[in-house]
Amino acid sequence: MTVEKMILAVITTSPHKVVGGMTFVCESDEEMQRIAANLEAILDGIAHALSDDLLIIVKH
Repeated sequence: MTVEKMILAVITTSPHKVVGGMTFVCESDEEMQRIAANLEAILDGIAHALSDDLLIIVKH
Protein backbone atom coordinates (compact mmCIF):
# COMPACT_ATOMS: atom_id res chain seq x y z
CA MET A 1 0.00 0.00 0.00
CA THR A 2 1.29 3.45 -0.92
CA VAL A 3 0.14 6.52 0.97
CA GLU A 4 -0.09 9.59 -1.26
CA LYS A 5 -1.49 13.10 -0.85
CA MET A 6 -2.38 12.87 2.80
CA ILE A 7 -1.97 14.99 5.94
CA LEU A 8 0.13 12.84 8.26
CA ALA A 9 0.42 15.10 11.32
CA VAL A 10 -0.44 18.51 12.72
CA ILE A 11 1.95 20.48 14.94
CA THR A 12 0.72 23.54 16.81
CA THR A 13 1.23 25.90 19.72
CA SER A 14 -2.50 26.71 19.66
CA PRO A 15 -4.43 23.49 20.36
CA HIS A 16 -7.79 25.26 20.17
CA LYS A 17 -7.28 25.53 16.39
CA VAL A 18 -7.11 21.76 15.86
CA VAL A 19 -9.64 18.98 16.46
CA GLY A 20 -8.72 15.31 16.10
CA GLY A 21 -6.07 13.57 14.09
CA MET A 22 -2.43 13.04 14.96
CA THR A 23 -1.79 16.38 16.70
CA PHE A 24 1.37 17.46 18.49
CA VAL A 25 0.90 20.41 20.86
CA CYS A 26 4.09 22.35 21.56
CA GLU A 27 5.02 24.96 24.18
CA SER A 28 7.07 27.18 21.84
CA ASP A 29 7.87 27.91 18.21
CA GLU A 30 11.31 26.34 18.66
CA GLU A 31 9.78 23.11 19.93
CA MET A 32 7.25 23.15 17.08
CA GLN A 33 10.04 23.49 14.49
CA ARG A 34 12.10 20.70 16.10
CA ILE A 35 9.11 18.31 16.22
CA ALA A 36 8.24 19.14 12.59
CA ALA A 37 11.80 18.44 11.42
CA ASN A 38 11.83 15.08 13.20
CA LEU A 39 8.41 14.10 11.87
CA GLU A 40 9.43 15.02 8.31
CA ALA A 41 12.25 12.49 8.52
CA ILE A 42 10.30 9.80 10.39
CA LEU A 43 7.17 10.00 8.22
CA ASP A 44 8.98 10.79 4.95
CA GLY A 45 6.79 13.88 4.53
CA ILE A 46 7.13 17.62 4.05
CA ALA A 47 6.23 20.32 6.60
CA HIS A 48 4.06 23.24 5.49
CA ALA A 49 3.21 26.28 7.61
CA LEU A 50 -0.46 27.19 7.56
CA SER A 51 0.12 30.03 10.03
CA ASP A 52 2.74 31.10 12.56
CA ASP A 53 1.41 28.60 15.08
CA LEU A 54 0.24 25.75 12.85
CA LEU A 55 2.27 23.31 10.73
CA ILE A 56 1.17 20.20 8.89
CA ILE A 57 3.23 17.26 7.66
CA VAL A 58 1.97 16.04 4.30
CA LYS A 59 2.82 13.24 1.91
CA HIS A 60 2.84 14.36 -1.73
